Amino acid sequence: MDKRNLSVVSEFMLLGLCQSWNKQVLLLLIFCMLYLIIVSGNIVIMILIITDPRLHSPMYFLLANLSFVDMWLSSVTTPKMITDFVRENKTISFGGCMCQILFVHFVGGGEMVLLVVMAYDRYVAICKPLHYSTIMNLQKCIGLVVTSWTIGFVHAMSQMAVIVQLPFCGPREIDSFFCDIPLVIKLACIDSYNLGILMNADSGVLAMTCFILLLISYTYILLTVHQSSKAGTSRALSTCTAHITVVVLFFGPCIFIYVWPLSITWVDKFLAVFYSVITPLLNPAIYTLRNKEIKNALKRFRGYYLHSKKNINA
Repeated sequence: MDKRNLSVVSEFMLLGLCQSWNKQVLLLLIFCMLYLIIVSGNIVIMILIITDPRLHSPMYFLLANLSFVDMWLSSVTTPKMITDFVRENKTISFGGCMCQILFVHFVGGGEMVLLVVMAYDRYVAICKPLHYSTIMNLQKCIGLVVTSWTIGFVHAMSQMAVIVQLPFCGPREIDSFFCDIPLVIKLACIDSYNLGILMNADSGVLAMTCFILLLISYTYILLTVHQSSKAGTSRALSTCTAHITVVVLFFGPCIFIYVWPLSITWVDKFLAVFYSVITPLLNPAIYTLRNKEIKNALKRFRGYYLHSKKNINA
């Protein structure tokens, strides 16, 4: 049979997080508030880093890029989920579904590599402080960020090259609030078991490689600070704690989804929400609450805004 005659599905049905109308109204309010906090929080961090000269350093340049990535990672899936709470038919077109898969893996893969870059920045700052300004110059930072986006794009395109060629002719219900590779592959009109394992392995290899590199980086950092003074150890651990927390929160769900798939619906949905909503929400909170420079920059920005407002009123 001609494969072109098999791909007759023009849209998919998203089953969402729950079926109860009352719960959906509650979730609508909750996720609307969370999404506004995610966008506004990450935008504030980017504005502070761009406008405050004291934050013009490699670490904060990378942090601004992380905020940008987090904002887009949440924006790929959350607005669609919010609008679906008030819709009876939660459908998504075939093209829209493919776009979600593309951008989730593009942005998610880029963030994985970016977190490795941030760990490398901390490794150089703590383990090779005398050479830090030479190694982590602006050109090097831009190159590393471009590399992270390039790897994310190549990873996403490698997935899409397979997914878009699959024949879809029967089932079209996706038991989630967005399209993801493991769920979409199950709907293909072929024996997809081996293909599902292969595609999960593709994402799993990227996640585990980045996670191992992160472990190596922070192991070197901990070994280095262990040999230094207690004051140096305290400062280094304070600097790295936020990074380590973000790494655990981001890679935990990814590893369970793609490396160790549980195939338990409510667990998969919880991990998907955590990955796409909670992590982008916690990142700005972690970095702002634990980082004195960011908090001081916020105070300076607030003072400058109030001073400007007084001058205008006068």
